[in-house]
Order: sequence, then C-alpha cells, then structure tokens
Amino acid sequence: MAATSIIPDLNEDPRIFDSIIPDLNEDPNIFDFNAFVNTSIPASFMDTAKGKSDPKSCLQTPLASNDDLVILGIETSCDDTAAAVVRSNGDILSQVVSSQADLLAKYGGVAPKMAEEAHSRVIDQVVQEALDKAKMTESDLSAVAVTIGPGLSLCLRVGVQKARQLAGSYSLPIVNVHHMEAHALVARLTEREVQFPFIALLISGGHNILILARELGQYLQLGTTIDDAIGEAYDKTAKWLGLDLRRSGGLAIEELARKGDAEAIKFKVPMKQHKDCNFSYAGLKTQVRLAIESKNINAETPISSSSIEDQSSRADVAASFQRVAVLHLEEKCERAIEWALEMEPSIKHLVVSGGVASNQYVRDRLDQVAKKKGLQLVCPPPSLCTDNGVMVAWTGIEHFRIGRFDPPPPANELEDARLDLRPRWPLGEEYARGKSEARSLRTARMHPSLTSMIQASQQQEQT
Repeated sequence: MAATSIIPDLNEDPRIFDSIIPDLNEDPNIFDFNAFVNTSIPASFMDTAKGKSDPKSCLQTPLASNDDLVILGIETSCDDTAAAVVRSNGDILSQVVSSQADLLAKYGGVAPKMAEEAHSRVIDQVVQEALDKAKMTESDLSAVAVTIGPGLSLCLRVGVQKARQLAGSYSLPIVNVHHMEAHALVARLTEREVQFPFIALLISGGHNILILARELGQYLQLGTTIDDAIGEAYDKTAKWLGLDLRRSGGLAIEELARKGDAEAIKFKVPMKQHKDCNFSYAGLKTQVRLAIESKNINAETPISSSSIEDQSSRADVAASFQRVAVLHLEEKCERAIEWALEMEPSIKHLVVSGGVASNQYVRDRLDQVAKKKGLQLVCPPPSLCTDNGVMVAWTGIEHFRIGRFDPPPPANELEDARLDLRPRWPLGEEYARGKSEARSLRTARMHPSLTSMIQASQQQEQT
C-alpha cells in the first residue's frame, strides 16, 4: 500500500491573484524546429526514436521485464510539491504531497512567484520524506524522473533543479516527463489491462484534452479547449458562490449540487453548433456569473451563514452549472470515441484522468458514455488524479525501459545553468478533423509536441 504524507500548507506573500496559470515569461522567439530536435533530445532518446533501438523490441529485453527498477518521481508544475518512489512492478513505495490549498483559497488563484517560493521551501523535505518512507537512499534508485512541462516555468524550475542536483550527485540517469502524458499513463499503473491504443480525456484546472494514445510517446490530439478548462470553470463558480476552496472547487461544487435542482437554470451547452471535439468554458462561466448576480448571491457571505433561500439558490446554480459543464464533456467525448474507433478499432478503454476526474459525478456520467460506445472507463484513484509524484515516476519507468532518458547531469552543475523547461508543450499532433478556427492559443512560444519530436527524428533518419 502506498504511504501518503501531507506536509502542512505554507503562508505566502499576501498579494491577491485572481487567475490560474497566467501567461508564462518565456523566450518569445519562434523555435527553429530542426535545431530544437538536434540539440534538445538526448542521444539515447534519439536512438530509440530513429529506430536504432526499436521501442517494441526493447520491451522484450531484460531491462523491460526487470521488476527491480526503482524510480523517484518529482512534480512541481503548478501548486503541489510532490515526490514518490515507484518500482517497475507497479509497487508504490511512497507518495508525498505538499499542498498549497490554503494559499489558493486565501488569494483566489495561483500566483507563480508565491508558488515558486512555496516549492523551494519544501522540495528538499518532500523528496527526503519520499525516500525515507520507501526505505530507500539515493544510491538505491535506478533513475530520477521529473516534470519539465507543461506548467508554470518558475515552478517547473524548482523540481528540475532538484532532480538534476540529485541525479548529478549520485550519477543517476534522468527522465524528462510530460505532465499530461503522466496523467494518461498512470492509468496503466492502476489498471494493467490498459494497453495501447486507448483514448484519454485529461481534465484539470488548466487542461481539457482528448487524445488517441497509439503507443508510448505517440499521441493524436482529437480536441482541446479553445479558452478555459473545466477545472477553471469549477473553481471560479465555487469562488463566486462563496464556497470553501481548500478541498478544490470541483469537490465543493459537487457536494453543493447534490442539494440543488440541476434543471433550475437553463444554461446553454457550449459549442453545440461545432461538430468537433474541442471545448469552451469561458461562455458558461459568463452565464454562471450573470445568474449569480441576478440572484444577489454575495460570495463574501459564507454559505453556512446565509439564509435557507440563499442556500437553495446557490445549490441550484451549482447543480445547473455542473450538469451543463459535464454534458459538454459527454458530447465531445462521444464524438472523439467515434473518431478514434474509426482509426483504431481495437480500442477497449476510455481513460479519464487529471484533477477533475476525482469528481464522482463526472466519473458516473462518462462511464455511461463509455458503456454506450462499448468501452470500459478507467479512472485512477482520486489521489492519483490530482498532481502527484507517482504518475511522474511511472511515466519515467515506461520511458526508461525503452531507452528514453538522459545521462546523469554534471555533479557540479551551476544553479543558474540553462534548464530545459517547456511551459507550453503540446502532447500530440492535432487531428485534421479536430482543428478549430476558434482556437486562440498562441504558438510562437510553444515547444514542438512530444509526438512530433519523435516523428521528426524518424523522418531525419530515413532521409
């Protein structure tokens, strides 16, 4: 059984922020793709991608079948500092999380500088506790895996610096992990029958992604959000309703919605006219805000102190919002499953992961969608849906097995060394039918996708 520890929350700089994952301060230059491929991908990764070490054949090597691999995973992409030690047979030896939930509730969102300071204060303690609970030392590890993107660059830096310092000191290989791939792959740890190909819906405060996972590192993006993610909509609605955000807006809304009438307010389902798999929650947020204003709900008054009538109004808003927000997921998921089955008829599983996948109402509704399409829904346990070190360690194991890792960094690497951080890093290439003209995402500061890096290196080898 996994050992879990929650380190006390930290007090932070008393500045109020009202946004989750704002724009990131990164190099604004457009990437030279060929230069990026030639300089940013380790030789071992390139060899595998180019076919010198075929991923499928590597799975048959002693390394792949070795259950003695032990990897430390480190996660600091946003507002949770997490570390875990996982064995390649699937045993979770430890799991430690330091949450900034009190800060989020107090200041209304994630402030990058405050989050960075919080990570910096606890990262050493979190990693050491993960090792102690696993009854391991650094010398017992096979490698270190760390999230390098997407996420907040200031926060990513803390985890990457710690991982490289530890790996350099003990001559350990290092595995760079894509945060959203980790959310998808952790389902293969908890449910071993999940094999490629499968379809995944990854839903959180900053992401709404539908992907077709064809094999490790090969993903096709069927849809994404054109503005806000569902988790952002949950959090804002909970804030406007005056709910306790320390346990997440999603949980607060779900609990209140049980007391309300989901048909009381006729919110419009977003993007009904768009026959694609993309999402939009900005308009629904506006509808909710206007409904709350029309009912004179005061978020400054805790719901426990409000009148019976006011409590009922808040519950109706919560229930009506949740019904439409999740119905939007259902409709897009159905279409994505149809598209995916046309390309890969052998798909058997719909994986739903990310922080919002902890919501039981979301799980129940998407389970009906999966069954309707002849698939099995797979959701990791709630503790592995939110950001955690286990998913990073397991993704590190999957890639390490087929030779995708960096050699140990220098033991004396300077603290101000330039690090490979990828705050805007797509997971897969966009499916042609899934491209949206309404997309507002800027691409000038976006890294090439994980999938495109592998495909480009393969093409270079063939030429």
